[in-house]
Amino acid sequence: MEYPPLRDHASQIGRTRLPPIRTYSLLALVSASLFAVSLSSAQMSESAPLPAGRPIAIRVSRPQTPQEIAPTLFSSFLEPIGHSTYGGLWADVVVNPSFEEGLWSAENLEEQWNADPDLRAASSLGLPTPWKPLDFAEGSRYAPIRGDAANSAQSMLLMPLPEKEVGIREQVYLPAARELQYHGSIWLKRIDGPAQVRLSLRRSSRPAEVLAETVLTASSAGWNPYEFHLALKPDTLASLEPADFAISLEGNSRVLIDNVSLFPDDAVDGMDPEVIALARALHSPLVRFGGNFTSAYDWHDGVGPADKRVSMLNLAWGIPEYNTFGTDEFLRFCALIHAQPQIALNLGTGRTDQAAAWVRYVNAHWGDGKGGLTWELGNELWGSYQVGYPAPAQAARLTAANSEAVHGVDPAAHLIATGGDGGLFHDWNAQMLTDDAKDFEYLSSHFIVNEGVLLPNASDDFRTMAMLAVPWGLSGRIDAMRQQAVAAHRPDLKFAFTEWLMITDSHTVPNYSNLGGAIFAGGFLNTMMRHADTVSIADMTGILEFGGIWKKRGQVYPSPAYWVLRSYAQAGPHFLLRVQDDSPTYSIAKGLVQLPDVAHAPYLDVVAALSEDQSKLILFCVNRSLTRPEQATLDLSAIGEASGMAGITTIQGNGILDENNAYAPDRISGVKHTEAIRSGGTYTFPNASITVMEIPMHAH
Repeated sequence: MEYPPLRDHASQIGRTRLPPIRTYSLLALVSASLFAVSLSSAQMSESAPLPAGRPIAIRVSRPQTPQEIAPTLFSSFLEPIGHSTYGGLWADVVVNPSFEEGLWSAENLEEQWNADPDLRAASSLGLPTPWKPLDFAEGSRYAPIRGDAANSAQSMLLMPLPEKEVGIREQVYLPAARELQYHGSIWLKRIDGPAQVRLSLRRSSRPAEVLAETVLTASSAGWNPYEFHLALKPDTLASLEPADFAISLEGNSRVLIDNVSLFPDDAVDGMDPEVIALARALHSPLVRFGGNFTSAYDWHDGVGPADKRVSMLNLAWGIPEYNTFGTDEFLRFCALIHAQPQIALNLGTGRTDQAAAWVRYVNAHWGDGKGGLTWELGNELWGSYQVGYPAPAQAARLTAANSEAVHGVDPAAHLIATGGDGGLFHDWNAQMLTDDAKDFEYLSSHFIVNEGVLLPNASDDFRTMAMLAVPWGLSGRIDAMRQQAVAAHRPDLKFAFTEWLMITDSHTVPNYSNLGGAIFAGGFLNTMMRHADTVSIADMTGILEFGGIWKKRGQVYPSPAYWVLRSYAQAGPHFLLRVQDDSPTYSIAKGLVQLPDVAHAPYLDVVAALSEDQSKLILFCVNRSLTRPEQATLDLSAIGEASGMAGITTIQGNGILDENNAYAPDRISGVKHTEAIRSGGTYTFPNASITVMEIPMHAH
């Protein structure tokens, strides 16, 4: 067919809409009219459909001005939140290892007590959550001792009875399916008698059933560390079955215990090997270490000997921060997965000299020591929930002071200033673009999308389609952000989406955990690539939890969105190409609060790119239609001639609510196959799917 001259849409770089062909059948026109009427109350409308049986036409060509796609668009994000570090990446299975109080907010503590009433009962005996008595019938034979501790503020005194074992336990999940050997350490101080301390793994809530054990002799009246080893027998624990880790005494002895750990023997520098493998496979060029916790974090707490690091409350999230995963561990994680660190500095409670010292420390412990890393100047400083947030008029000066401090230590450092989110950015960014804060290369934006819509009583279908359209609508906001920077005489300023995520509380619409969240992820990355001249960094929330890797009940598994980020990054797009198509579209009015109006979101959303050596054409195809597979004709003749078999990765499920979990960790994944793809041929993209095509090409 004949194509019109290419037309550029400023809001969608690299994509041009082909005009619809005006030869619709009467049946198609009637159907379209009825559909528009049926959706009029729902504030969603569709373009006229293609004639029955005619595929979407897609043409790929080279743009007049080459545009490179930064690999850092496929980066990720790590924050101590939920079980992303402790209970996730960090392989120590012990919770509250130094028996501290005040490590959870009242809300989070109450949630644990409601889920397990025994924890509430244990607290009345002086046991800090989540420790319980080995046997409640033993009565009160435990006492927290403040001011005499090997670590942090408190230790635990165990007081057995003659010929009766007294101890404490907590429920743990062990990776017994892959590892039966475990090692740990504990600090002991003998108070009275020949203290024979028994460490054991037992059947959960059945303390008489010992699965593995060892005995240590606390021989010193002072604090000393002791190492131990526990070995399970094969098939002792079923998949996803918990165990109890117990510490106990017998006889007439008394002992103080503190700072206990338990790692599987296959841990890699303290980290879970399955998590490491999945994280490495993401090919994330950058991993951001930041988030709300940043604004109250003192990096000094997370360096030095692990036994001396103090447990404290993570103020942002009301959960424990043990500081055993600190700067050195984060840098080691980055090295293990072949990523560069991107660290957010504390502009809440922090000082400029602390920021400079952290930069100096990281540079000395990373790579060749020459620095030049990427640093983020604060996190969401515009939010009143952020510890120590500045007034808008102070933010530029605060940014400038920290910029000067960082560049005083490392002139080659790349700096990201805190910008406004993708919805409300203008007034905040105007402050950041004044002369008071000009020493940075990037301005950040966060795009955390929830299900809130303006339309009362909106149906799940409407909310779903509005959520899936939002990445397309984000283009207009990116253009406005760029125009504001140009008007402020910063034409070279780039933007960094240092957090992005789809998150809801509902189980009936897209969420980071389900296939709908994966379709959102594909649409978002497509938008980032189309704006590669403006956006250089995008960090998915997160490399653990949310859109990334999960660990529950000891089972490690990826979310559907993980497979999208992994497939995009592995494909290695480098040069953005121009795409023409005539995909049917839909428009949303009174949709999500962040972006209520989105016009002409294509059902089949396609981005094309060449690999760095230009030997491979890559198509990133997102089908937003929940029920309709989309057939398309691919015209690749302007690029060259396809050679060899194309590698095709497809991410799909039985519906947008499909998700992976501990019981079905591989329900949705990136399924690969090979197929001959030729210019002029057709391909059918499954409904509600993401497809990445890697087509070997001979250039003309």
